[in-house]
Amino acid sequence: MTYSFEEFKREAVLGLVYQMAVSAKTAPKARGADSVRIAVVTGDDKQRLADAMHAIGEATGDKHWHRDATNVEQADAVLLLGASRRDHLGANCGACGYPTCNDRVRAGDKAPLCAFKLVDLGVAAGSAAKTASILNLDNRIMFRAGAVARQLNLIDADYILAIPVSATEKSIFFDRST
Repeated sequence: MTYSFEEFKREAVLGLVYQMAVSAKTAPKARGADSVRIAVVTGDDKQRLADAMHAIGEATGDKHWHRDATNVEQADAVLLLGASRRDHLGANCGACGYPTCNDRVRAGDKAPLCAFKLVDLGVAAGSAAKTASILNLDNRIMFRAGAVARQLNLIDADYILAIPVSATEKSIFFDRST
C-alpha cells in the first residue's frame, strides 16, 4: 500500500509536536522544579482559538490579531505552554515586587507571576521551538494566541505562550502581511 503525504501528515505532525512537548518538559528549570503546563490544540478547538482571535481583531481594529489568527487557522496544530500564578520558586527574591513568595501568593489574582516561573516558561518555549526547527517543522511563538487560549480555558494557566506549527512547502509564518 502507498500513502501520500496528506494521508499521514496529521499523525506525523502530532508526533513532532509531542517531541516539542518533551523538549519543553525537559528544558532546564530553576532549581530543577518543573511547573510548565502543556497542551496540544487541534481541530475544532484550534478553529475556536482562531475565531476568538479574529473577534478581538474586529473589536480592536488591530490587524495583528487577524494576521496571527490566520496563522493559527493555517497551522496543523498549536502547542500551548503555560505558567500558573499558584506556582513559585520559594526563593523570596522580590523579583515579582513582593518581599516574599508567601506575600505574593496571599495577594491572589492581583499578584504577578513568579519571575522564575516566567523565565522557565520562556526557556521551555525556546526549547520546543528549537526542537521544531531541528525536526523541520515551521513554527512561531505567539503571545496573542496564548492570551486567547487563556480566555478559552484551553489549558490551566495564567500566562500562556502558543506555538502554532506547520508542515508545508513554504512556511506560513514567513511572509506575513504586517
